[in-house]
Amino acid sequence: MTNTFDVFGRTVIVTGGAGLLGQEYGRALAAAGASVVLADIDHEHVAAVAADLRGQPGTAIGVGVDITDEASVAELVRTTLTRFGRIDGLVNNAAVNPSMTGDRAAEFDLPFEQYSLDLWNRTLAVNLTGMFLCVREVAPVMLAQRRGVVVNVSSTYGLVGPDQRLYEAGEAGGRRGYKPVAYSVTKSGVLGFTRYLAAYWAGTGIRVNTLTPGGVFNDQPEEFVQRYSARTPLGRMADRHEYSGALLFLISDASSYMTGGNLVVDGGWTAW
Repeated sequence: MTNTFDVFGRTVIVTGGAGLLGQEYGRALAAAGASVVLADIDHEHVAAVAADLRGQPGTAIGVGVDITDEASVAELVRTTLTRFGRIDGLVNNAAVNPSMTGDRAAEFDLPFEQYSLDLWNRTLAVNLTGMFLCVREVAPVMLAQRRGVVVNVSSTYGLVGPDQRLYEAGEAGGRRGYKPVAYSVTKSGVLGFTRYLAAYWAGTGIRVNTLTPGGVFNDQPEEFVQRYSARTPLGRMADRHEYSGALLFLISDASSYMTGGNLVVDGGWTAW
C-alpha cells in the first residue's frame, strides 16, 4: 500500500514555490524523490529555496515566472522539459493572498465598498488566469504522455464566506482589516475550474483535484490566532508542514480513483 504514495523520479511543477506553503510542498516532494520545479515571480528567492533542497532524495530547481504572462509560462514549461524531459504533476499554488502580517498589504485594509477594480483584476489575473495559463501549457505534455496530475489549491474561504470578525480592531496595531472579496471569489472559482477540467479530460489519463487548506500559523497577532483557533474544532491553526501529506496523496497513485474532487484539510473549520 505504501508504494502507491511513491513519487520517486516524477517531475512536478509547483507555482508560488517561494511562498510559505509552496516551500513546504517542494520540500515534501523532493524528500519523496521527485524532481521539483519551484516556480515563482521572485526568481532570486525561489532559486535560494531550491538550493536549500539539495541533498534530498529528489532534486529541485528554481525558475522565475510570471504566471499572468503567456510567454513566461510557456518558457517555464520549456525549461522543465529541457531539464527533466517530462511533466508528471502541476501544483497550482501561486496566489495573491493579502495578509495582516509582515508588510501588511493595503488591500487588507479596504472594506468591500472601497475595493478598487484594479485590485479585483490583479487578483483574478493571478489566482484564476494564471492557473488557467499554467494548466493550458502543461496539457499537451500530459496528453502526449497519457498521464498527469493537476492539483489546484483553493482555500476554506472558497467554500464559506470569511468570518470578518477575525480581523476586527485589536490586531496588527489596532487597525481594522478585511479578507478581500477577490480572494474568496477566486478561490471559489478554483473549485469550478477543477471540476471542468476533470470532466473535460475524462479518459485521457489526466486527473485534476483541488486541495483546500485552512489557516496556517505564520506569526499572526496573538489575538487573531486565538480567535481563529476558537472557530476550529481542533482548536488551533495548522503548522506549515501539515498539508504536505495531503499533497503527496493527490500527486501520487494513492489517489488514483480520485478526480474532480476537493480534499479539505482545515482542522474542521468548515464542519460547523
